[in-house]
Amino acid sequence: MDTLAVLLREPERVELSRLQLSPPTDSDVVVDIEWSGISTGTERLLWSGKMPQFPGMGYPLVPGYESVGLVSAAGPQSGHKIGSRVFVPGAKCFGDVRGLFGGAAARLVVPGTRVTKLADGLERDGVLLALAATAQHALAGHDLPELIVGHGVLGRLLARLIIAQGGTPVVWETNPDRALGARGYQVIHPGEDDRHNYAGIIDVSGDSALLEKLIARLAPRHEVILAGFYSDRLSFPFPPAFMREARIRVAAEWQADDLVSVNAMLADGRLDMSGLITHSGRPADVDALYRTAFTDPLCLKMVLDWRINA
Repeated sequence: MDTLAVLLREPERVELSRLQLSPPTDSDVVVDIEWSGISTGTERLLWSGKMPQFPGMGYPLVPGYESVGLVSAAGPQSGHKIGSRVFVPGAKCFGDVRGLFGGAAARLVVPGTRVTKLADGLERDGVLLALAATAQHALAGHDLPELIVGHGVLGRLLARLIIAQGGTPVVWETNPDRALGARGYQVIHPGEDDRHNYAGIIDVSGDSALLEKLIARLAPRHEVILAGFYSDRLSFPFPPAFMREARIRVAAEWQADDLVSVNAMLADGRLDMSGLITHSGRPADVDALYRTAFTDPLCLKMVLDWRINA
């Protein structure tokens, strides 16, 4: 069994390639992918060659951890049924080719324990499930932050989750085009905000130079949450942080319970992910689509539509 997959051969060289798939076991499912998202955080770093080294890193690789598709075969111990629409957060099923994270392909072989059956009615927007779970992971078990820095997809999901949990966030955004599209919250340019007592700030900009400025806007004994991915060193002067008794917390990727939580919120209507996907295209045009996803400021989220690849 083989598949068409996005292959990142080296930095800024991405193409569609036919790869062999690992044979499925009794605990695996075979998923025919309908849509896969392009991450403007992790995948941008892989594409640009700026991703820091960590175990499993190297080229060539199949990227992608935001895929949605239909189960076309299910092992007797997989826990899934043929025809179910599931979210796939990546796969390692390409033999010698690295799957990092391995979700950008027309067909995947994945352990049944790794996929999540989507809430009824959720289709293309399901590719955002990992981002929503990442946002929930940053919030879960902590006081809701009052300021979000960055109005990309992750910032918008954070705002919607905070509102769903009773908060009223303010969002900073410097790009006037990206400032559009707020639902129930205010988006302002940081230069127009004179407030210096935010009870919690969450940064999803990925800008390593912002930490000093964010600490200066923090209320005493509150925290700055770093929920972006930062390829450069972060630093800050100690006295302002000392005077505020500031806390700095790093929020990493989602965990299984975060995925369950946001899927339940989607099922009962507390969370809406509509209107966040702005661009879509054929996997055959993958090079141009990746460049658009990473260079066009009007592109919030790019999705590959595997149903129209032919």
